[in-house]
Amino acid sequence: MNMYDIIYKKREGGVLDKEEIEFFIKGYSNGSIPDYQAAALLMAIFLKKMNRTETYELTKAMKESGDVVDLSAIRGVKVDKHSTGGVGDKTTLIVGPLAASCGVHVAKMSGRGLGFTGGTVDKMESIPGFRTVLKSEEFISLVNKTGLSVIGQTAHIAPADKKLYALRDVTATVDDLSLITSSIMSKKLASGSDAIVLDVKWGNGAFMKSFEDASRLGELMVEIGKNDGKKTIAVITDMSQPLGYAVGNSLEVIEAIETLKGNGPQDITDLSLTLASYMIFAGERSVSPEEGYQKAKHALESGAALSKFAEFIEGQGGDPKVINDYTLFPQPSYSSEIYAKEAGFIGSTDAMTIGLASQHSGAGRATKEDIIDLSAGIMINKKVCDKVEVGELLATVYGNDRERVKKGSLEAIAAFHIQSNKPEYVPLVKRVIQ
Repeated sequence: MNMYDIIYKKREGGVLDKEEIEFFIKGYSNGSIPDYQAAALLMAIFLKKMNRTETYELTKAMKESGDVVDLSAIRGVKVDKHSTGGVGDKTTLIVGPLAASCGVHVAKMSGRGLGFTGGTVDKMESIPGFRTVLKSEEFISLVNKTGLSVIGQTAHIAPADKKLYALRDVTATVDDLSLITSSIMSKKLASGSDAIVLDVKWGNGAFMKSFEDASRLGELMVEIGKNDGKKTIAVITDMSQPLGYAVGNSLEVIEAIETLKGNGPQDITDLSLTLASYMIFAGERSVSPEEGYQKAKHALESGAALSKFAEFIEGQGGDPKVINDYTLFPQPSYSSEIYAKEAGFIGSTDAMTIGLASQHSGAGRATKEDIIDLSAGIMINKKVCDKVEVGELLATVYGNDRERVKKGSLEAIAAFHIQSNKPEYVPLVKRVIQ
C-alpha cells in the first residue's frame, strides 16, 4: 500500500477502503507521509467527495490517532454539547448549568477562539482564578460531585485533526462536508461522552452559509455518532445576527450570568432552554425533549441553574463572587459608541462583521499565538426587528487599546442595516435531527 495509489484512486473517483484511510491517517500523523502527498489527497477528496462509509472510517481513524478519554468512572449518562461556531455564542455557560441542575452529567472539553468566533475556554478564563487545565482525576471528580466540568481540549485528542486542519487551511480544502464532519466528530467521539447534542449553525456568521448545507452537515454528524454508538442530536440554528447582545469574553460571561438570573436576551434564553432540553432528554433525565424543556425552564426560574453555575466556578478555582459583582471581571480602558444615522427598523445585523470587529478590538485571535484582551468586545443595543431613531445608540465597542477600539467601531457600524419597514421574524431554531 502506498500514497501514490491512494491519491490516484481517489482522483479517479474511487472509494477508499478502511485500510487505505487508516494507512493515510497513521502515516500522516507519524510524519512518514509528507505534506505534499497529504495535500494532494485532500484536494482529491474535496473534488471527488467521500461517501458516508468513507466519512465514518476517516472519522474513526482520526479519533483513534490519539487518546480516547475514558469517562466510565463518572456515574450515569455523560452528555456533551458542541456548537459549530458563532458570534456571541455563550450557550455552553448556560446550558451546562441548566442540564447539570437537572441531574445530567456534563463532562466537556472546549477549545479556544480563532478568527471571528469566540472560544468557551477564553470566556471562562475571564473569571478570576478559573482553571481550564485539570488533571483527569480532578475533572472526573468534579463531574461526579457537581455534574459539570469544562476544560480545555488536550493535544492528545485526535492529533491527526490538528495536523490535517492546518493543512486544509492553506490548501483551500476546508469547506468539504466529509472533512468538516470528520474534524468535528473525531474530537467529540474521542472525548468519551455517551451522548452528543450538536448546535449546527447557518448564516453569514457561521461556517455553513445556507440552511440546506447545515442540515446536510447535521444529518451526517448524527449518522456518524449513531454508527459509533453515541446518541446524537443536531439542532439547526440561525446565525445571521449575533446571539444575545454581548460579543467578547468577559462581556459574554456577564450576559450568561444575567440569563441564568432570568434577565437574559430572549434569543439566547430560548436557544439555551432548547439545547438543554435535548441534553436532559439524551441524558435520560426526561422521557421526551418537551419534558426536558419544562425541567430546564424550572431550573432557570427557581435559581437552581444559577446556583449550579456558582458551584461550577468554585469547583474550578474561580471566584463565585463574580455572579453579583461584575467589577471583578477584567475592565476595559476605552470605549467607542456607534449611533444610528437614520430612522427605521434594524433589517439585519451582519454577524460576521460584528465578529471581526470584536476580534479587531482585541477580543479574538488572528493566529493561535495572539494574546487576547479579555475585556474587549461589543455590546449591541439593537437587534433585528427593533425600531431605531436618528442618533440612537446601536452598539458600544470596548477594549484596552485605543486604536483597536477605534478600528473595531468603524468596522462594526457597517454591520447594521436600517430599513423603513419592519422585517419578518425568523425563528432561531429551524430543524432538529435525531
